Amino acid sequence: MYWQSATIARIETLSPRVKSFFLRLPEPISFRPGQHVVLRLTAPDGYRAQRSYSIASAPGPGKAKELELAIERFDDGEVSPFMHEVAQVDDEIELGGPIGGHFNWSPQDGGPVLFIGGGSGVVPFMSMLRQREAIGSQVPVVLLFSARLREDLLFFDELSKLAASGNGFSLMATLTREAGAHPFRAGRIDAAFMVGIVTAMKAPVRQVLICGSNAFVEAAAEGTIAAGIDPALIKTERYGGADVQA
Repeated sequence: MYWQSATIARIETLSPRVKSFFLRLPEPISFRPGQHVVLRLTAPDGYRAQRSYSIASAPGPGKAKELELAIERFDDGEVSPFMHEVAQVDDEIELGGPIGGHFNWSPQDGGPVLFIGGGSGVVPFMSMLRQREAIGSQVPVVLLFSARLREDLLFFDELSKLAASGNGFSLMATLTREAGAHPFRAGRIDAAFMVGIVTAMKAPVRQVLICGSNAFVEAAAEGTIAAGIDPALIKTERYGGADVQA
């Protein structure tokens, strides 16, 4: 794996538990939407911890000079608490990659395609949708975004603008734990809900990509299959709170 020291150019808060880190690269890289990079931290005593994070930014027409990583804080992690509590603008972070050749989609792959994201599992879809927008693609895409609370609907303003552009992108949001009144669907993803989503799509789904926690991915995949989607069309990406010691 190729490693380089990236510099934190800026930090933006997306939700109480998620921040976007914009990393400036000394060596620009090429990547496909859906790929991820590895952040590696090294303590003074030589102890290392590392964690993979999906790239939220679009690849761009050439090599990327800056990457956006949306990092969720996990209390039991070693990398995410450091990034949230210690890391500052102009700090250098060791970065490796990009890696990942399975969970990818570009507009050239065609559609209609169904994206299903749970919480911060929406991040790789942002890269895909931003790339789609950048090249003016009208490939039909539906994003089903499930979150616990309204504040957890990451990038929602940007996604809403993309959905309002009338270029073939549709957004459906559902909240599972929001107690107050809201304009979104309430409840978890189930088979009946997925049947309605798939039925509403005007053409047969060509591909389904699902990203989220283990439990979310399992439930979404089961619901999608129950809706009549061939399992061979489904790609999944899972994340968890544990960081990896190098």
